[in-house]
Amino acid sequence: MAELINLRQFKKRKARQEDADRAAENRAKFGRAKAQKSEEAAAADKARRDHDGKKRE
Repeated sequence: MAELINLRQFKKRKARQEDADRAAENRAKFGRAKAQKSEEAAAADKARRDHDGKKRE
């Protein structure tokens, strides 16, 4: 005979797996280390300062 499956538990397990998959996608998309964020902010700040320094009056 076939194995009995509790549908409530099956649905919860499936929902947890989908949430974990979505979280993994978001970590890849948005997750960056603090060092990377500060490095990008510093580069943007330097670019802004360089641009402002070359303005003509």
